[in-house]
Amino acid sequence: MHLPEPMLKLVESFMRLPGIGPKTAQRLAFFVLKMPDKEVLSFAEALHSVKTDIMFCQECQNISDSPVCQLCQDGSRDHSIICVVEQPKDVIAIERMQEFRGKYHVLQGAISPMDDIGPEDIKIKELIHRLSDERIEEVILAMDPNIEGEATAMYLSRLIKPTGIKVTRLAHGLPVGGDLEYADEITLAKAIEGRKPL
Repeated sequence: MHLPEPMLKLVESFMRLPGIGPKTAQRLAFFVLKMPDKEVLSFAEALHSVKTDIMFCQECQNISDSPVCQLCQDGSRDHSIICVVEQPKDVIAIERMQEFRGKYHVLQGAISPMDDIGPEDIKIKELIHRLSDERIEEVILAMDPNIEGEATAMYLSRLIKPTGIKVTRLAHGLPVGGDLEYADEITLAKAIEGRKPL
């Protein structure tokens, strides 16, 4: 079926989103076509607003709608601990637990030589600058447990340790309720490496 040009453009736009294939993109385009004008305009404004009104926090590099994000403005948070993550979505995941009360630093990526991303391409310089704050006692490296995350954690660990600040890494291992027989070798190795006394 041949689609009119505006529909074709919309389908192609949806297909640029991660996880959206041709069929889903077409379904979304037809859904938008049926939406009331008011809702379509509101949707378009929300898309535009994300690009114009969202910035990176001057302190932690997380997404924000003001120069300093709400988490950095929160005086009740523990200034002695910084949890370093790769992306803003990682902050959301950790905050969902409602257990961590320290501060964050978002790298906006991970070191990946294969993708031509080096230490200077992510927010490492900003992190090192923050570590001059004498209140900081611990940096938690909460990178993804993949090659890029491991490389980034090792690089940061080597940079931070000489400052005397304690460097820790998130534990890796078996998920609660998981079966040993289904765990891959790397997960099992990390679980054994990170074992704790009872």
